[in-house]
Amino acid sequence: MERNRLLERITLSPKVMAGKPVIRGTRLTVEYVLNLLAHGATCDEILQEYGGLTKEDILACLLYASEVLKSTTFMPLAQAV
Repeated sequence: MERNRLLERITLSPKVMAGKPVIRGTRLTVEYVLNLLAHGATCDEILQEYGGLTKEDILACLLYASEVLKSTTFMPLAQAV
């Protein structure tokens, strides 16, 4: 799916989840979906648990996160030994 079409699936509103990015039409934050994936949930497991989601919604979360990271400045958390 085209980049812009995927990103249209992510919305931000100060009235929904304190302005965090969410999957359009839901209260599921990008952060929450990424956390599920980071802790080992598969796309199929997430889709089974949240019936209204699609694979494209999960891909949109990943793409959104990668786009946000492009404009982030990183500072080391600890000094390398």
